Amino acid sequence: MYDPYRSKPSRGRTNFASCICATVFLIFIIAAIVVAYFFLFKPKSPKIAVEAVRFPTFSITNGTVNFTFFQYVSVTNPNRDEFTHYDSSLQLSYSGEPVGLVFIPAGKIDGGRTQHMSAKFDVQSYPLPAKLKADASAGVIPTAAVANGGGGGGPTMEVETRMKLVGRVRVLKVFTHKVDSGVKCGVIIQVSSGNVLGVRC
Repeated sequence: MYDPYRSKPSRGRTNFASCICATVFLIFIIAAIVVAYFFLFKPKSPKIAVEAVRFPTFSITNGTVNFTFFQYVSVTNPNRDEFTHYDSSLQLSYSGEPVGLVFIPAGKIDGGRTQHMSAKFDVQSYPLPAKLKADASAGVIPTAAVANGGGGGGPTMEVETRMKLVGRVRVLKVFTHKVDSGVKCGVIIQVSSGNVLGVRC
Protein backbone atom coordinates (compact mmCIF):
# COMPACT_ATOMS: atom_id res chain seq x y z
CA MET A 1 0.00 0.00 0.00
CA TYR A 2 1.30 3.45 -0.80
CA ASP A 3 2.16 5.47 2.29
CA PRO A 4 2.35 9.26 1.53
CA TYR A 5 4.34 9.95 4.71
CA ARG A 6 7.13 7.39 4.11
CA SER A 7 9.43 9.81 2.16
CA LYS A 8 9.37 12.65 4.68
CA PRO A 9 12.15 11.32 6.94
CA SER A 10 14.38 10.95 3.86
CA ARG A 11 13.86 14.57 2.82
CA GLY A 12 14.53 15.70 6.40
CA ARG A 13 17.85 13.92 6.48
CA THR A 14 18.81 15.44 3.14
CA ASN A 15 17.96 18.95 4.31
CA PHE A 16 19.94 18.45 7.52
CA ALA A 17 22.99 17.24 5.58
CA SER A 18 22.73 20.26 3.28
CA CYS A 19 22.64 22.59 6.27
CA ILE A 20 25.74 20.92 7.72
CA CYS A 21 27.61 21.30 4.42
CA ALA A 22 26.57 24.95 4.11
CA THR A 23 27.67 25.66 7.69
CA VAL A 24 31.06 24.00 7.18
CA PHE A 25 31.59 25.93 3.94
CA LEU A 26 30.66 29.21 5.66
CA ILE A 27 33.08 28.51 8.53
CA PHE A 28 35.82 27.76 6.00
CA ILE A 29 35.19 31.06 4.18
CA ILE A 30 35.27 33.04 7.47
CA ALA A 31 38.49 31.31 8.55
CA ALA A 32 40.10 32.09 5.18
CA ILE A 33 39.11 35.76 5.50
CA VAL A 34 40.54 35.96 9.03
CA VAL A 35 43.81 34.34 7.96
CA ALA A 36 44.11 36.65 4.96
CA TYR A 37 43.46 39.67 7.17
CA PHE A 38 46.09 38.77 9.75
CA PHE A 39 48.78 37.71 7.28
CA LEU A 40 48.15 40.05 4.37
CA PHE A 41 46.12 43.07 5.46
CA LYS A 42 46.57 43.47 9.22
CA PRO A 43 47.96 47.01 9.81
CA LYS A 44 51.61 47.02 10.86
CA SER A 45 53.64 49.81 12.41
CA PRO A 46 56.31 51.43 10.22
CA LYS A 47 59.92 50.45 10.85
CA ILE A 48 62.39 53.24 11.66
CA ALA A 49 66.14 52.81 11.23
CA VAL A 50 68.58 55.53 12.35
CA GLU A 51 71.30 55.75 9.71
CA ALA A 52 73.29 58.77 10.84
CA VAL A 53 73.59 61.23 13.72
CA ARG A 54 75.81 64.29 13.38
CA PHE A 55 76.65 67.55 15.12
CA PRO A 56 77.77 69.79 12.21
CA THR A 57 78.71 72.53 14.68
CA PHE A 58 79.60 72.16 18.35
CA SER A 59 81.03 74.77 20.70
CA ILE A 60 81.43 75.48 24.40
CA THR A 61 81.43 79.03 25.72
CA ASN A 62 81.16 80.27 29.30
CA GLY A 63 79.91 76.98 30.69
CA THR A 64 77.27 76.44 28.01
CA VAL A 65 77.19 74.31 24.89
CA ASN A 66 75.91 75.39 21.48
CA PHE A 67 75.44 72.94 18.63
CA THR A 68 73.52 71.96 15.53
CA PHE A 69 71.91 68.53 15.66
CA PHE A 70 71.26 66.42 12.54
CA GLN A 71 69.65 62.99 12.26
CA TYR A 72 69.06 60.89 9.15
CA VAL A 73 66.64 57.94 9.21
CA SER A 74 64.89 55.53 6.87
CA VAL A 75 61.22 54.65 7.40
CA THR A 76 59.79 51.47 5.85
CA ASN A 77 56.07 50.91 5.40
CA PRO A 78 55.51 47.11 5.64
CA ASN A 79 51.82 47.39 4.73
CA ARG A 80 50.27 46.78 1.32
CA ASP A 81 48.53 50.15 1.37
CA GLU A 82 49.98 53.61 1.97
CA PHE A 83 50.91 54.95 5.38
CA THR A 84 49.97 58.58 6.08
CA HIS A 85 51.92 60.10 8.97
CA TYR A 86 51.14 63.21 10.99
CA ASP A 87 51.72 64.56 14.51
CA SER A 88 55.29 63.22 14.41
CA SER A 89 58.37 64.62 16.09
CA LEU A 90 62.04 64.22 16.97
CA GLN A 91 63.18 65.15 20.47
CA LEU A 92 66.66 65.49 21.93
CA SER A 93 67.20 65.23 25.68
CA TYR A 94 70.10 65.20 28.14
CA SER A 95 69.95 63.67 31.63
CA GLY A 96 66.20 63.29 31.22
CA GLU A 97 65.67 66.96 30.40
CA PRO A 98 64.46 68.09 26.95
CA VAL A 99 67.07 69.99 24.95
CA GLY A 100 65.42 70.44 21.57
CA LEU A 101 62.33 69.42 19.62
CA VAL A 102 61.39 69.51 15.95
CA PHE A 103 58.10 68.45 14.35
CA ILE A 104 58.20 66.26 11.26
CA PRO A 105 56.02 67.46 8.36
CA ALA A 106 53.08 65.24 7.43
CA GLY A 107 53.54 62.94 4.46
CA LYS A 108 52.75 59.59 2.84
CA ILE A 109 54.73 56.41 2.24
CA ASP A 110 53.44 53.92 -0.34
CA GLY A 111 52.93 50.30 0.63
CA GLY A 112 56.14 48.29 0.78
CA ARG A 113 58.29 51.38 0.18
CA THR A 114 61.09 52.99 2.20
CA GLN A 115 61.42 56.74 2.60
CA HIS A 116 64.42 58.65 3.91
CA MET A 117 63.90 61.53 6.34
CA SER A 118 66.22 64.04 7.97
CA ALA A 119 65.78 66.52 10.78
CA LYS A 120 68.01 69.38 11.85
CA PHE A 121 67.78 72.03 14.54
CA ASP A 122 70.01 74.32 16.63
CA VAL A 123 70.49 74.30 20.40
CA GLN A 124 71.85 77.48 21.94
CA SER A 125 73.36 78.11 25.38
CA TYR A 126 72.48 74.81 27.03
CA PRO A 127 74.15 74.62 30.50
CA LEU A 128 76.92 72.06 30.82
CA PRO A 129 76.99 69.58 33.73
CA ALA A 130 79.18 70.68 36.67
CA LYS A 131 81.95 68.17 35.84
CA LEU A 132 82.22 69.34 32.24
CA LYS A 133 82.13 72.98 33.37
CA ALA A 134 85.10 72.30 35.64
CA ASP A 135 87.03 70.70 32.80
CA ALA A 136 86.23 73.62 30.53
CA SER A 137 87.41 76.09 33.16
CA ALA A 138 90.64 74.13 33.56
CA GLY A 139 91.26 74.35 29.86
CA VAL A 140 90.69 70.66 29.15
CA ILE A 141 87.87 71.47 26.70
CA PRO A 142 88.43 74.09 24.00
CA THR A 143 86.05 77.01 24.31
CA ALA A 144 86.25 77.98 20.64
CA ALA A 145 83.70 76.70 18.15
CA VAL A 146 84.71 73.46 16.47
CA ALA A 147 83.20 71.41 13.66
CA ASN A 148 82.86 67.64 13.37
CA GLY A 149 86.05 65.99 12.28
CA GLY A 150 88.46 66.88 15.06
CA GLY A 151 90.22 64.19 17.01
CA GLY A 152 91.61 63.88 20.48
CA GLY A 153 90.29 62.45 23.71
CA GLY A 154 88.82 64.04 26.77
CA PRO A 155 85.36 64.10 28.39
CA THR A 156 82.24 62.73 26.75
CA MET A 157 78.55 63.40 27.19
CA GLU A 158 75.56 61.29 26.19
CA VAL A 159 72.31 62.65 24.77
CA GLU A 160 69.15 60.76 23.91
CA THR A 161 67.11 61.08 20.71
CA ARG A 162 63.48 60.02 20.43
CA MET A 163 61.70 59.92 17.10
CA LYS A 164 57.95 59.27 16.99
CA LEU A 165 55.79 58.64 13.93
CA VAL A 166 52.00 58.63 14.26
CA GLY A 167 49.64 58.06 11.37
CA ARG A 168 47.11 55.78 9.74
CA VAL A 169 47.08 52.92 7.28
CA ARG A 170 44.32 52.21 4.78
CA VAL A 171 43.20 48.57 4.56
CA LEU A 172 41.57 47.27 1.37
CA LYS A 173 41.27 50.89 0.24
CA VAL A 174 38.28 51.31 2.56
CA PHE A 175 39.15 51.01 6.24
CA THR A 176 41.71 53.09 8.14
CA HIS A 177 43.65 52.08 11.24
CA LYS A 178 45.83 54.24 13.46
CA VAL A 179 49.40 53.02 13.85
CA ASP A 180 52.48 54.48 15.49
CA SER A 181 56.16 53.72 15.77
CA GLY A 182 59.17 55.14 17.53
CA VAL A 183 62.88 54.74 18.05
CA LYS A 184 65.07 55.86 20.94
CA CYS A 185 68.86 56.15 20.70
CA GLY A 186 71.68 57.06 23.05
CA VAL A 187 74.38 59.17 21.39
CA ILE A 188 77.86 59.53 22.92
CA ILE A 189 79.61 62.79 22.00
CA GLN A 190 83.24 63.74 22.39
CA VAL A 191 82.95 67.12 24.06
CA SER A 192 86.25 68.44 22.78
CA SER A 193 85.22 68.13 19.13
CA GLY A 194 81.53 67.28 18.88
CA ASN A 195 82.38 63.96 17.21
CA VAL A 196 79.85 61.15 17.60
CA LEU A 197 81.68 58.23 19.24
CA GLY A 198 78.75 55.81 19.34
CA VAL A 199 75.01 55.40 18.75
CA ARG A 200 72.90 52.81 20.61
CA CYS A 201 69.27 52.32 19.47
